[in-house]
Amino acid sequence: MQRFLLKHKNKIALIGGVLIALSFLVRWTIGNMFLFEILMIAASVLGAAPIAIMAFQSLRIKVVSIDVLVTIAVTGAFVIKNYEEAAIVTFLFLFGAYLEQRTLNKTRSAIKELAEMAPESALKLMENGEFEEVDVDEVDIGDVLLVKTGAKVPVDGTVVLGEGSVNEASITGESLPVAKEKGSKVFAGTILDNGTIQIVADRVGEDTTFGRIIELVEEAQDSKSQAERFIDRFSKYYTPFVLVLAFVVGLVTRNVELAITILVLGCPGALVIGVPVSNVAGIGNGARHGVLFKGSEVISDFSRLDTMVFDKTGTLTVGNPSVMEKEYYGENVEEVLSYLASVEKESDHPLAKAVLEHIGEVETFSVENTGVVKGEGIIATVNGRRIAVGNVALMEREKVHLDDRMRADIDRFEKNGNSLVLTAVDEELKVLMGVRDKIRPDVKKDLDSLKRLKVKNLVMLSGDNQGTVDLVAKELRLTEARGNMLPEDKSEYVKDIIDKGQIVAFVGDGVNDSPSLALAHVGIAMGSGTDVAIETSDVVLMNSDFGRLPHALGLSKAITRNMRQNIFIAIGVVIVLLVSVLFSDWMNMSIGMFVHEASILAVILNGMRLLRYRLRR
Repeated sequence: MQRFLLKHKNKIALIGGVLIALSFLVRWTIGNMFLFEILMIAASVLGAAPIAIMAFQSLRIKVVSIDVLVTIAVTGAFVIKNYEEAAIVTFLFLFGAYLEQRTLNKTRSAIKELAEMAPESALKLMENGEFEEVDVDEVDIGDVLLVKTGAKVPVDGTVVLGEGSVNEASITGESLPVAKEKGSKVFAGTILDNGTIQIVADRVGEDTTFGRIIELVEEAQDSKSQAERFIDRFSKYYTPFVLVLAFVVGLVTRNVELAITILVLGCPGALVIGVPVSNVAGIGNGARHGVLFKGSEVISDFSRLDTMVFDKTGTLTVGNPSVMEKEYYGENVEEVLSYLASVEKESDHPLAKAVLEHIGEVETFSVENTGVVKGEGIIATVNGRRIAVGNVALMEREKVHLDDRMRADIDRFEKNGNSLVLTAVDEELKVLMGVRDKIRPDVKKDLDSLKRLKVKNLVMLSGDNQGTVDLVAKELRLTEARGNMLPEDKSEYVKDIIDKGQIVAFVGDGVNDSPSLALAHVGIAMGSGTDVAIETSDVVLMNSDFGRLPHALGLSKAITRNMRQNIFIAIGVVIVLLVSVLFSDWMNMSIGMFVHEASILAVILNGMRLLRYRLRR
């Protein structure tokens, strides 16, 4: 019976409303007060039943909830034979709960839309060489799948055959299609706009990027911020306080109706619901715009930050450097380039990739005795020769002689904004290359937006030489820029400015900068939904899109501001209602309950505005 009443409480509210309307119709038309009271009693009993059940369930776990207050108030109204008040209060309470649930469901629309985008089936290559449609849960890592035009990509995978363009809006928030060919990575939940491709499954089920995004958003929406935890503690003590206040007022004034009215009007419903709805709506907005908050706790720190620290390569720059200048010293250049290519093939550093692309196809040799000098470069033996590839510090470590011409070239390369790659063979410098990276498009506008959002300090830390760092900092008008920084230097810098009382966000790639990401109040990863980015940061900017950073900061400020507004509305309404009932004659239980439910609806609608939030340029 309890389950039935709770399941159909919306229908009960509707029936109660009809009974109340009929009772007033009877009273105004035929003037039958007996029938009027019977209809009001029926509406009261029917409406009070699910409320009393919820109150009982709350008391069983030792919580004095709003339902308890309303149940006591309705019971008191029955005792003093105020059936009209009892019926209207129960109807308004149930109707308010219905509106609350309906609007809350709308604020969760972002996660619902994401879940609906999840693919349900896939065309899998079977042993007979044919593709058959199977449930997506039946796909294993290594399976080959066929994706046709207009179909959803069922898993994370790599294209092995065919080409086409994929709409990755569900992952990155970017609606422009992305070209895919053999070797390209594709993500579950994205849509193949045109073409036909075959992919091999790399990650399936909940391990896909799409699955991780859904899980991340769900966890973020379910987590509680500092404000929400405060509201929970406040409500825990506030509700019993209202009970005591009503009892004392009733005892002193001998006015039972007044005491019952205080119980109804003191319900902190808007206060309890106001903060969560702001968080849920805001996190949902972020998910739809390619910004993933890893919980509501981070939003508070993010909204108050005054210093933002950036890694350079892959964050402020596109992360795809190329060789822009070069100088050769001595003879046998082709042989030296072969040695250099052999060593750089052992490295996954972005500069190594740029060097290899510049050298092109050359003969390579086996590499022995490889040693990595952290922050300086690589030392190895190639074809019996000792090869050192790295920066000036490595050359000094290796006691490589640098004459006046070489030092002049190094200074010139650095002034031009290059990162240096020096190659020495048996302690003799043979090759100097200058590698430069391009600044991300529109990054200046995005940094200006951050300044308008009250970020006081924009700092860049980089492992590059100071000359390169200074040129980038000057072009972007940064507050401070430091070069020649190892990962531990970056984390030490972050720790120092935090100790000085600054609220710091660190923006990096989620891999080399993980110590700094972990130390900062807010770690922001520039990563296309990679595992490392999601695990090490507090905020993930999908598709490495720097342009989403101002939206993320503006949204966090809007969420925090929205929370404060809802708290102000909730507390303000309760104070006005209690003062009115104690010191005026016009306030009664029905009017108070109507205002109370209206305040709940007001904070929900205010929170829902965050679903439409966009940063003003």
